Amino acid sequence: MSKEYDDLPDDVEVLQDMLREAKMQLRRVQLELDVRQATLEIVKKDQGADPELLTNEEKAAMVEALRAEYRLCGILPVVGMAKSSCECARNARAEGETEERAAARKAVIEAFKAGGGTYGYRRITVMVDVGEWTVRDIMRDEGLAARSAKKRRRYGSYEGEITEAPENLLRDERGRRHFHAGEPNELWITDVTEFRIPAGKVYLSPIVDCFDGMPLSWSISTSPDAEMADSSLLGACKWLGEGDHPKIHSDRGCYYRWPGWIRICDENGLVRSMSRKGCSPDNARCEGFFGRLKIEFFYGCDWAGVTIEEFMGMFDAYLRWYRDVRLKSELDYRSPMQYRGDLGLVA
Repeated sequence: MSKEYDDLPDDVEVLQDMLREAKMQLRRVQLELDVRQATLEIVKKDQGADPELLTNEEKAAMVEALRAEYRLCGILPVVGMAKSSCECARNARAEGETEERAAARKAVIEAFKAGGGTYGYRRITVMVDVGEWTVRDIMRDEGLAARSAKKRRRYGSYEGEITEAPENLLRDERGRRHFHAGEPNELWITDVTEFRIPAGKVYLSPIVDCFDGMPLSWSISTSPDAEMADSSLLGACKWLGEGDHPKIHSDRGCYYRWPGWIRICDENGLVRSMSRKGCSPDNARCEGFFGRLKIEFFYGCDWAGVTIEEFMGMFDAYLRWYRDVRLKSELDYRSPMQYRGDLGLVA
């Protein structure tokens, strides 16, 4: 062991205690920084203002905004406020809400509804003329929280080595995966995922362009078969321009090993790429796409009484909204279709 580590204790439990203590100190420092930032953005004080010298009403405004990230018992000592004082100030604030605040509350609620309950405070802030901390405060008051993920059993389509698998073109010599594309129709990804509702099972097969995450085409079916996969690929091929020869990356599912899929790829100049057997991280970009869809559209919804046909219609409408309207932070809060329109890539 090098000399610089000679003073470290050998006891694992002691090291774990030291790590926990360091994390707690880091958490408190971050809280103090956030309190300072809230002093600037919420109560509009100068950068050197002492949070402990603010009025109870101003402190309560900060506390409410910070509660989305921190526990109340941790925030109050930092802002120098008793719990009883915080509750009194909060009640008085609620009873005497200004017209400006009421307008901000209405705008935030409407923006949240317009996003189908899928937007967090960052996207809401982009949509409304309201400060970030005020948006966070209102969303916490109204219980507006974007849907979160739940673990589910992953659907698998592997049925053995039907035909020879092409190599994984997304991995470099060091084994690193690359899912980014500098131009449209440079790299496509695909997979199949399952949705279970009381009325039965529904499957989705999309083709997603890694340039901007746009779902170019998709098929929704009750049968996870070659026809479903082939139809989505044919739909995506309609986006090809002259000289386009994208890589099309998939897992080793049977749909991508059958003659029909291979023929479509050959006829349209697509270059096939496949993940390693049983290695879902090799197609992580598509897994992430599925995760977002299920969080925003599927999880937390009551599908009792919804027929398969109704579900498929609702799902198709959501995917169109995702492509044409839904804001993506990595696209400067534009939808994929808006982003391409601004670049002059679509009419």
